This record gives sequence, C-alpha cells and structure tokens, in this order.
Amino acid sequence: MLSLCQYADEMNVLIVNTSEKSGGAAVAAGRLVEALNCSGVKAKMAVMNKETGSFTVVGTQTSLQRKKNFLAERLGIFFHLHFSKNHLFDIDNASHGTDITGLREFQEADIIHFHWINQGMLSLKNIRAILRSGKKVVWTMHDIWPATSICHVTLDCTRFHTGCNHCPLLPGGGSEHDLSAKTWKRKQKLLNEYKINFVTCSNWLSSEASKSALLKKQSIVSIPNPIDNKKFAPQDKNSARRIAGLPTDKRLILFAAQRVTNKYKGMDYLMEACRKMAERHPEMLKNTGVVILGGSADELRDSFTFPVYPISYISDEKKMAVLYNSADIFVLPSLSENLPNTIMEAMSCGVPCVGFNVGGIPEEIDHKQNGYVAEYKSADDLAAGMYWVLHESDYQQLSSNAVSKVASHYSQRSVAMKYIDVYERTLKNK
Repeated sequence: MLSLCQYADEMNVLIVNTSEKSGGAAVAAGRLVEALNCSGVKAKMAVMNKETGSFTVVGTQTSLQRKKNFLAERLGIFFHLHFSKNHLFDIDNASHGTDITGLREFQEADIIHFHWINQGMLSLKNIRAILRSGKKVVWTMHDIWPATSICHVTLDCTRFHTGCNHCPLLPGGGSEHDLSAKTWKRKQKLLNEYKINFVTCSNWLSSEASKSALLKKQSIVSIPNPIDNKKFAPQDKNSARRIAGLPTDKRLILFAAQRVTNKYKGMDYLMEACRKMAERHPEMLKNTGVVILGGSADELRDSFTFPVYPISYISDEKKMAVLYNSADIFVLPSLSENLPNTIMEAMSCGVPCVGFNVGGIPEEIDHKQNGYVAEYKSADDLAAGMYWVLHESDYQQLSSNAVSKVASHYSQRSVAMKYIDVYERTLKNK
C-alpha cells in the first residue's frame, strides 16, 4: 500500500472559500493550501473574489456576478425579515451562487474541499451539482451553519437537533413553515442523497455538529486550523511597539476582530471587565492601555476606562505578528467561537490569552498554564483573569508554554498530515 506521503504526491485538491483574505475561514483555508503544497499535495483555492496574484488561487465570479448574487440573496432574506435589518447578516440560505464545475481546476481535482461558502459563493443547487459530478467532497466547518438551517451561531437554540422551524432569528420567532423550515428541507434532501466528510476545527464544534439531525448519516472528524509558527513568532516587545506606533511605557491589552462591534465578539464584556479592573486597581489607570484592532475600532476610542489605541482591520500577517508582539495580553471574550485563529496567532507570538469558557477556546488556552479561561459571560472573572496574567502569574512561563502549545498542536505539517489522511479515506469510500 502507498504511504500517505506517496499518495499525497498524486493528489489534487481544490479548496473552496468565499473570500481569499477576509475573515478567519479565509485565513485558515489559505494556510491549509500552503501547508498541503508543502506536504506534497497539489492544492489550489477557488474564491468568489481573487484579491492577489497568487497562482494557487482562482476567482470564480466577475464583479457584476458577485454583486448580483450577494444582493439577490440579501434581498430575499430581507423579505423574510419583513424588511428589517435585524439579523440581515446572521442568516444564510444559500439561494444564490456560481457553478464552478466548469473550472479547469475543478475538473483536475480529486477532492473538492469546502470551507466557508456563504453570501453568494455557492448555492445549495451549486453544491448538488458538485456532488452529482462524482467528485469527492470534504467540508471544513468554521461555524455551525452546515449543521443547521440558516444560522451561523446557535447560542441556546437546539432546534437543529431535530429540525429547524420557528426560528428565533426571524420576526415573531418564525413559524412552522418559515425560511428555516424550507431551507432545512432542502439541506436534508441533499445530505440524505450524498456523502460528505465533515471536518470541524474544534472538538466542541464536532460535538455540536454530531447532534444535528442533518448530519446523522455523515462522517465528522476534528482537525485544528494550521499556523505558520515561523511567521508568528516572539519578537522584542519594545521594538514591535515602536514599529506599530504604540506606547512602550504601558501594559497593553489587545483585542482583535474583523468587525469589533460584532456583538458575538463580546466587546461589552471587555469594556465592563476593564472598568471593574480599574475600580479594583486604580494604579492601573496610569500604566495600562487597550489596543483595539478591526473594523469600526475608532468608534470605541472613548468607550474604555483605559486609554484606547484603535487600529483599522489589517490582513497582512507580518503586521499582525508585530501587533501581537506589541501586546502583553490578548483578550477575546467571544460568546461563540470555533477555534479562533487570533488566539492561536497570539499564543504563537508568546502572548498569553484570556477568553471565555466557550466553544474551542478552552482547547487552545490551558487554564493558568498559557493563559486564563474565564467563566462564560462573567465580566468579573474576565477582569480577574486579565489582572492575574498581567500582575500575578509567572508571565515568562505562560509565554513559553503558549509558544510550545502552538508548535506541538497546530503546526502546518501535523495538520496537513491529518487532512491527507481524511482525503485518502474519502477517495477510498465508494
């Protein structure tokens, strides 16, 4: 029998993701392309909007097609929301997309590997065409959407365990035959007919996905996202701060998100935790600052007890590594998370992290070993965790442990080998 590495040399994989660069799924998908190519697999990426000149990335839609698909899908959802903007971007029903089966890269591929494919990239009709073509499909879940009807975050809702309807994201709590019920039936028919090997980025999401009535006949395994720990590595903190234009005389708390006002990222809890920290330890007011990285960061300049240093969203990994190294601590108080790239990146730079005990966060942060896992939705414990890391812990040991954890669990080579194993098993299944 061929070894994994021998088999990989003959394998072509096409990774499909909505964006090339924007968002956590895009970052993870791009890193996987790099990791696979470094491990002998011929991997390329198909995206709705090609943003770079990379020869491993192919665009699937023209600017006009992108706008048409995006607007058509949003208008349909807007209608189902009774023309309210509430939850307009919390819902996807995959009604519009582009047929990619005619792409040369698609025809050459042995494996079609979906990542995040919403907002006009692939419709359910497009997915059916891909499966009907006979191509083997692997689907990495970056959120719960493939296992639910229309939502990306379930929070306390468990309707997807049996079948979605009466959706709480729809006006009046939806109905028996609402958009979620109709989309559920379309997904159910598709998944009853075809086999897909699902991959989750965390054990937590794997556990949640296995509860879905949609995926009861599907294979689900857990593989973390990869990271290049040569790009994200410890640097001299003062030098990093000078490059980033940040003060060298303060303890800096870093928060980062694509859109910092996204309620699921927990900004309100971070603000409240900082207020509580300042009340309990007023001496921190003179030597502590908060760096907020992401879209709409400037809107929060006056919202914190401590001085705020807002930085617009960036995707350049070298600049991101400098910003992580500028921080003394990285905090992500998300209310729902899979396996955040940001925590992994910060840890790889030797920055201890604090986050809530939710999703895949406690799989990354080992409590009081390389950071602090706070009680879910507790601003009090979040404040206690930040203070402990900054002033009470053996900081150098935390930093060293963080770097070691990433190197041992999330390296490109180890993640690529796990995916090659999934691809091999997928190709063998008839």
